[in-house]
Amino acid sequence: MNDLSQLEADLSAAVAGAADIAALEAVRVAALGKSGSISELLKSLGKMSPDERRERGPQINGLRDRIASAIAEKKAGLETAELDAKLASEHVDLTLPALPERRGRVHPTMQVMDEMIAIFAEMGFGLAEGPDIEDDFHNFTALNFPPKHPAREMHDTFWLRENEQGERKLLRTHTSPVQVRVMQRTNEKPPAWVANGQEPPIRIVAPGRVYRSDSDATHTPMFHQLEGLVIDRDITLGHLKWTLDTFCRRFFETDAVVTRFRPHHFPFTEPSAEMDVQCDRSGGSIKIGQGTDWLEILGGGMVHPNVLRNCGLDPDEWQGFAFGLGVDRLAALKYGMPDLRDMFAADVRWTEHYGFSAFQAPNPATGLS
Repeated sequence: MNDLSQLEADLSAAVAGAADIAALEAVRVAALGKSGSISELLKSLGKMSPDERRERGPQINGLRDRIASAIAEKKAGLETAELDAKLASEHVDLTLPALPERRGRVHPTMQVMDEMIAIFAEMGFGLAEGPDIEDDFHNFTALNFPPKHPAREMHDTFWLRENEQGERKLLRTHTSPVQVRVMQRTNEKPPAWVANGQEPPIRIVAPGRVYRSDSDATHTPMFHQLEGLVIDRDITLGHLKWTLDTFCRRFFETDAVVTRFRPHHFPFTEPSAEMDVQCDRSGGSIKIGQGTDWLEILGGGMVHPNVLRNCGLDPDEWQGFAFGLGVDRLAALKYGMPDLRDMFAADVRWTEHYGFSAFQAPNPATGLS
């Protein structure tokens, strides 16, 4: 008993004298660890006679419980003292300014696409979308592209491998397939991600990503287009010209925009034209609505009768026009970006410089840009 009393006194003194949690842990291991002094006493109980075990067992177990309780109490006190010291030395000065936070910016392409949609919505156009992966019929055949047309060649189009049915699909080269899907009359309900078919009158715009095998300062393999389609009775080229003139004045936010139409050829329109805007190229920048230079910005024309037939419409009853605009090019033109490739470089610094606030959605009534 005297040995246990002396051991308890020594261990209690060691616990009380522990200056930190590490020193206290060393005391715990020395007393209660696998080879600790109290653990060794507990192991010796198995070698004692039953009478000795009845006498010594409660004494050794009581010593173990008292030392364990003293260690736990001491540890709680040390942890509290350590926390108090940390709070005293690591306080927060609430008078200091907050750390700056990086805020996201709207990419110019998305900004300009929203601007264009807002303008055409004001003119009564609806919005239609379609899949990025298209079939040959919707991307070429229905749009009056003959079988040997250069656009079908590998150097212009990204073709996918043949599927189980032997069909080769492709990444769409324009958003015109959306126009085909909208014009087609069908009794089948299309998937949710395909624009719904409808009968005329039709007035829609179709924005989205398109893909062509081309890359330089003014071309990228993936870019964005917005195409428009109007189908009704007695539609003329004059309606197309008014629509595009109105769009240009609203988009460039000046009534001084002067446009001209030049004859051109597109397989899906007849007659076809490219539209130029008057500009000033002096001084290393392009200023719309000034000067005597011209800049081509879009193409369009009257929907070809073959396209109407391929979509199930009678060209003797229905006429219409279609047009297409490069969203990225118009963004670069309006906001002064010299190289289209920078728009897809994923450089946060570029986006911070050219990007737009997410809290200022384009609105024709209050301003676009």
